[in-house]
Parts: sequence; C-alpha cells; structure tokens
Amino acid sequence: MPTEVTAARPEDVARVVADLHAAFMDDPVLCWTFPDEAKRRRYGHRYFAMQARRLVPGGLVWRADGGGALWAGAGRWRESPLDALRLAAATFRGIGLRGGMVGRGLLGVESRHPREPHLYLAALGVRPEGQGQGLGSALLRPGIEQADRLGLPAYLESSNIRNVPLYERHGFEVTEEVTLPRGPGVWLMWRHAGASFRET
Repeated sequence: MPTEVTAARPEDVARVVADLHAAFMDDPVLCWTFPDEAKRRRYGHRYFAMQARRLVPGGLVWRADGGGALWAGAGRWRESPLDALRLAAATFRGIGLRGGMVGRGLLGVESRHPREPHLYLAALGVRPEGQGQGLGSALLRPGIEQADRLGLPAYLESSNIRNVPLYERHGFEVTEEVTLPRGPGVWLMWRHAGASFRET
C-alpha cells in the first residue's frame, strides 16, 4: 500500500530534495549532465534544491515517504532570468568543459516546451528501494487531478524510457523523442485535460 501523499510545505523541502536526488542518481540525463558520480551527488542536489524551493510555494508539489513530485502552474514552468542565472552558477562547475554541449542539449529540449497554458511536471521520483510499489502513480495523481479540475492539459519530459509506460497509463502521449548531443533520449509527453486513465 503506497504511503500517504500530501501537499509539500516549506518545511518539507529538504525531505523532498533528498528523495528526488536519490531517485535520480542513475537517471540517464542526470548522468549525462554530470558523468562523475561525486559531482552528480553534489550538483544534482543543488539542482533539485533550487527547483523545490521555487515550486513548493506554488502549492503544486506533493510528497510521500520516499518520493516527491514537482509541478509548476500554468505560465510558471520557466525559471525567471535571475533563477536561471542562479541555477547556472550553482551547477556550472560540475559540468565543466562539457557546458556548451550540455547547454545546447537542454535548451533544445526547452525550446520545444508548449506555450499554451498547462501544468508542467518538472520532476517525479521515488527512491530505488520504493520503486515498483505504486508510489509513482500515487504521487502523479494529485497533479493530474488538479489539471483536470482546472480544465488544463499537462506536460512532462521523461528522461528515462522505463517511465514512459507509467505516464501513458495516466493519459500522457509521447509527442516527440529528442536525442541529446552524444547522450540519451528525452520523451516529450502531453496529456489532454480529462484524458482517461489506463492503470492496471
């Protein structure tokens, strides 16, 4: 039985960050961004910390013991110029000489981000020891239900092909696959408001 999912509060940020960081340590895109494991631990944590602090006040972040889901509201998916600068400053040393290639790849994905109003799933993760037990679905559902209440579509970028079937069961469809330079694929997925669930 999945752990209870609740809306994250500011005091939950550290726990959400720790769970997401653990969940993404072997993620193909994070490994491509920070090939060195020590740097991935350090700078990956900074990335999730900045995103969680930015998104928790919006009221669309959910947590459970062992996992979390970061959503952005309509029109709030993109970092402000100041936030983007802070993020670059916090992570560029971990990327090093690969910065140009990584920047081109990530900007290429961002350039495909839909412009029409939608909720954006920025990250969803479950610690490795909790995967395969339904927690990912439980964390995904509140954001989808909120999108449906608002009559809005939802969008995400899956950095791991293994997670695509989970999202498809919840009404998402792959719209495009983008291959990062000398790196893995990213699956862009869109869900129309009110799309049916196909959970097994």
